[in-house]
Order: sequence, then C-alpha cells, then structure tokens
Amino acid sequence: MSQTQVWVAYAAVDQQFLIAVPFTDGMTAEQAIQNSQIRQKINIDDPLQLGIFGVKITLDTRLKSGDRVEIYRPLTIHPQDIRRKRAQKNPVGRFQRGNRFKQSDS
Repeated sequence: MSQTQVWVAYAAVDQQFLIAVPFTDGMTAEQAIQNSQIRQKINIDDPLQLGIFGVKITLDTRLKSGDRVEIYRPLTIHPQDIRRKRAQKNPVGRFQRGNRFKQSDS
C-alpha cells in the first residue's frame, strides 16, 4: 500500500492540527502548507520554523510521500524552568531523606 499524501502538523496552545494533503512529485514544504490551508484556520507567525519528524527543514525542502511537515511555535516557557519548578514541588535526591532513612516497624 503506497502513501499518496503528506501531513501538515501544528500544535497551538489550545488545539492541535494534523491535516492530510495530497502528495505530488516535487512538492515542497511551502506548497504542502499552502495546500493544507492551515493559515485560514489559525494565525501562524512568520518566519516559520519547520521540521520533518523532528529534523529541521526550510520552506523549499522537497517532500517525500508520507512525510509529516511540523510547524513549530515559540516556546512559552523554557524547558529548564519547567524542570526547576517540578523539582521544587517534588524534591528528590541528596536534599531529601529517602526510604532508607525511614524507621521500620519491626
């Protein structure tokens, strides 16, 4: 079974889009985005940051059948800040006494 489409994916803050687009030989990422009509559904700021399965690409990258063009948005919070807040909320490691320090009931 051969795939004759590509996908355009975008994750907004409140919703996600995964739009199938018919594939044609020589199709670029820009053409796939235009054919998906995603810009009519949601406002996406330029310049676009794109990738195919997590690998960065440009608008003029030629696609293969079955590719998923991912449109990336700017981070709302830095990943280190997320980890730091999670660690403050649930401390583990050398600064907290673990199970080995608990008294046994024997």
